[in-house]
Amino acid sequence: MIKHFFTIALRNLERNKAYAVINVMCLALGITCAILTFVLVTYHLSFDTFHAKKDRIYRITTELHQEGISRDASVPQPMGKAFSNDYEFSEKVAMVFSNSDMLVSVPSSPGDKKFKENLAFAEADFFDILDFPFVQGNRNTILTEPNTAVITERIAEKYFGDQNPINQVIRVQNKWDFRITGILKNLPVNTDRREEIYLSYSNLKDYDSWLAGESWRGLAGGMNCFVLLKPNVLPSDVDKVFPALSKKYYNERDAKAYQFKLQPLSDIHFNPELGGYLAKKNLWALSLIGLFLIIAACVNFINLATAQALDRAKEIGVRKVLGSGRKQLFWQFIQETAVIALLALVLAFALAQLSLPYVNELFAIQLRIDIFQDVYLLTFLPILLVVVILLSGFYPGLILAGFQPVLALKGKLSQKHVGGFSLRRGLVVTQFAISQLLIVGTLVIANQMRYSRQADMGFRKEAIVMLPVPERQKSTLSTLNSEIARIAGVEKVTFCSHAPASPDFASVNFHFDSRTEDEDFEISIKIGDDQYVSTFGLQVIAGRNLNPSDTVREFLLNETAVKKLGARSPQDVIGKRMRIGLNNREGSIVGVVKDFHNKSFHETIAPLCITSSNNWYFSCAVKINPANLSTTLGAMETAWKKTFPDQVYEYAFLDEQIARFYELDNMMLRLIQAFAGIAIIICCLGLYGLVSFMVVQKTKEVGVRKVLGASVKNIAWLFGKEFIRLLLIAFVMAAPFSWWAMNHWLETFAYRIQIGAGIFILAILITCMVTAIAVGYKSIVAALMNPVKSLRSE
Repeated sequence: MIKHFFTIALRNLERNKAYAVINVMCLALGITCAILTFVLVTYHLSFDTFHAKKDRIYRITTELHQEGISRDASVPQPMGKAFSNDYEFSEKVAMVFSNSDMLVSVPSSPGDKKFKENLAFAEADFFDILDFPFVQGNRNTILTEPNTAVITERIAEKYFGDQNPINQVIRVQNKWDFRITGILKNLPVNTDRREEIYLSYSNLKDYDSWLAGESWRGLAGGMNCFVLLKPNVLPSDVDKVFPALSKKYYNERDAKAYQFKLQPLSDIHFNPELGGYLAKKNLWALSLIGLFLIIAACVNFINLATAQALDRAKEIGVRKVLGSGRKQLFWQFIQETAVIALLALVLAFALAQLSLPYVNELFAIQLRIDIFQDVYLLTFLPILLVVVILLSGFYPGLILAGFQPVLALKGKLSQKHVGGFSLRRGLVVTQFAISQLLIVGTLVIANQMRYSRQADMGFRKEAIVMLPVPERQKSTLSTLNSEIARIAGVEKVTFCSHAPASPDFASVNFHFDSRTEDEDFEISIKIGDDQYVSTFGLQVIAGRNLNPSDTVREFLLNETAVKKLGARSPQDVIGKRMRIGLNNREGSIVGVVKDFHNKSFHETIAPLCITSSNNWYFSCAVKINPANLSTTLGAMETAWKKTFPDQVYEYAFLDEQIARFYELDNMMLRLIQAFAGIAIIICCLGLYGLVSFMVVQKTKEVGVRKVLGASVKNIAWLFGKEFIRLLLIAFVMAAPFSWWAMNHWLETFAYRIQIGAGIFILAILITCMVTAIAVGYKSIVAALMNPVKSLRSE
């Protein structure tokens, strides 16, 4: 029986090739999106889930309670020891300090290989908390001795080739030698730990004495504390003791400001506020879009199947007369649907494989589609196939199976017997609504990204090259400055800790003038010399710029800081004294600069000060003339290498660094653009197929109208007016939801566009144009048909 049904299904598909091709293509596009979405979502959900004790692994984070609450993944350096000694909640506690772009070399190599690497200083218990497997070395003694290191297999091959790396020596920052005592298996792609070199934590004092000190005041970016809780300990119980810990190690005011909280390992990847990659709500939004596209494809199938039902009425009538029951006919159609869905799945799997390199490039990840290795995908595909078959085939199957044989054989069935146009209207409206939702989303995100790129940030960002400064002796800085300044094409040079818009230092200990207590807000800190203001084009609106002398401690404030201090005008703070937590630096306020964006547009402009200090000049910013760019860059490289011959040269354009603030937003834009395009294609194919059947049903009507004088325009409107009406209904349905959804997304930006009527008008115009193309072509063909042919049988 099954073989018989299968044979009939194939014959019906062969008989209606156009119908079959449209359905297979639509379903294949929908399933392709579903597969890619599923693989992407499961990839992100798998991050750091391979650790055996993952449910008991937490990271201690800092909550800064001032005007509001801000959170930081970093903790004061003494946290690990204090938590371990003062409380009995944990089995293991490990401090880890991560740093990027550290110079690593092999002193024994012939060419003295040098590379910039991400590395971390880690306590030995770190590898008892997180289960990164070792291929060489004794896990029990790893990093217990000073000047020892652990590296991955990839790093071992990169530096030592075929040699045994154990007991080999690497040199960090051209200063410190570390003996390799362990080799880690290459890190899996689904971990947020990106460091491939781990150094003994006891050597942190050599890198920075303050980082390795006992000060509880201030946070150093990259200083993390990981905890493995005992089996019966609840994280809520641990969170309750943190206020007491703050009171023990801080004065009364700071104890209120510095609060701590556990963060589950599973939350790290999904918490952008604490350095995570993306929020989980983005994954759920992506899943919802994938679901919408599957629904749109199934809607096509239902529409075309019910529209074609009248053409199959006599076949169904004969089968019923010959004894086929309603149940048999229903399952026959389900089998036909299954054949189409199976073909679509095979095609979708191939399309997903072809699309995967583009997805990997877009997200800078390493996804694979392997049903034999991925048990989740192997489970998902059959479930998806069944859902598609039931969604697509259930209703049309009931319609076909419910035909009355007498009416079917006499050809007296009409549209009302297949659900009329009411159901199809609803389904077409659903398709239009999904398309418009995605189009509106694309337009809003694109406009916000354009605004983020083009809006004035309050400083100069074009044609500025950022160079690293690995050594900060005054004589070295002077040499580099003079070498670069004499290059033709170089207009300005400044040394600084950070560019105006970048991660920066922050101080919660900010004392102003003669006030008895520190201010109750955090102030951001930029370190720059006297050329910082002119190089970046900042505007001094009161007072003067910083003096060239590095020994005189002076400060510039921004307008926001002045307002926070309660001053009536910028002039009121000139000459006042202030102190910040950066080594308790104290000096006079000599000027006020106009507000500029010191972070991305996701964040509000923060209170900020600018001061100078040679010890904190990590970067050299060079304003260049864009003419003869390659010559200027080459000369700058020569000058830099002459100053730092033992270092690895690299540079970056400031505007490109700022663009990376919106990397994830741009990824989402490109993905939604692709999904919107696919939704439009599915909609077009469906409309084309539906209009094709409508043309067949209305052949005689079109002929009569043409005989009575109807023009091509009149005939085209006959078919098109119904869809225009449905499009307007879909717009009324989709507009409020898309407005709400995109406003919700825009809330992540402190500086944002407003969603105006123009975006919705453009969305409906795009959909109208697509509809006109899909419907218009077939309508015009019908209108140009000779009426004699359509009326010949009358």
